[in-house]
Order: sequence, then structure tokens, then C-alpha cells
Amino acid sequence: MQTATPSASTAAVGTRYGLLTGLLSVLISFGTYALELEQNSAVRFLSMAVLIAGIAMAMRSFKEQNAGFMSYGQGLSVGVMVSALVGLLSGVFIYVYTTMVDPAVITRIMEKGRADLEAKGTMSDAQIDQAMAWSAKFTTGPMMFLFSIIFTLILGLIISLIAAAFVKNPKPEFE
Repeated sequence: MQTATPSASTAAVGTRYGLLTGLLSVLISFGTYALELEQNSAVRFLSMAVLIAGIAMAMRSFKEQNAGFMSYGQGLSVGVMVSALVGLLSGVFIYVYTTMVDPAVITRIMEKGRADLEAKGTMSDAQIDQAMAWSAKFTTGPMMFLFSIIFTLILGLIISLIAAAFVKNPKPEFE
């Protein structure tokens, strides 16, 4: 009599790696804000690299725990779970940090945006003022929380779609 080997669930693996990746993302975000590097593109690339690595490691772990097998759907499920938790943790951190710890972050972001628009020289002062008024509506704590979750989910979905195609190894149908 053969006993079935227990397989890991996509939710369990996704939750574990989502929490670990999310905590690492929060630490990077804290350092970024504390050092006032929120406008640095290299730091944003580092955050994206952490998400990619977290999703890839979660898929690899799931595959190892399931005797080397993982369907495309399972890989996608693990990746989306990781990105959802990373987005949620990052969103909560951004909300707390920008509303309670250092509200000046939003002011710095707005000032940098104005300086960039003025440096381009393609907009009048009235147009810049209008653009900044619109930007101010989207740089509040709750909006940044929401956009963090949405952006991370979309980015994580794209990464998961690609990574699952490379990592998948479905079980043979007739065995």
C-alpha cells in the first residue's frame, strides 16, 4: 500500500514567503525614507529585485515540497499570494510612516515633482500648479496605501506569469 506524500499548499508557501519578502521590503523602505532616498531609481530597482527574488524562491520552495512538481496555475497562485502580502505590508508601512512618523516625506516628493516639471520647461506656471494640485490628491496616506497594494499586485502578477512559465513542472497525467 502506497501512502501519498503530503504536498504543500500554495497558500502556506505563499504566506510564508510573502511575509518574509514583505518584512524585507519594509526594512528597505524604512532605510529609504530615513536616508531620504525615496526619489532614487536604484533603490526602487532594489525593491523590485526583492519582490522578484521572493516570488522565485517561493515557487522553488513549493516545487521542492511537491516532489519537484508544480503546475503553471500553482506557480501563479504562489506568486500572487506573495505579492499580495508584500503589497499589504508595504502599504501599511507607507501609511503609518507618511502619516505618523515622517509626514515631511510627502512634502519632499511634491517638491521634487515640482522641480522636475519646472526643469523640463514645457509647462507654464499655471499648468504646473494644476498638476501639483492633482498630485496632492494622490499623495495622501490612504491613497499611497491603496496604490502600494495595487501596484505591487500588478507587478507581482506580471512577475508570476513569467516566472511560473519557467519554473513549472506539471505532474504527468498518466502515471
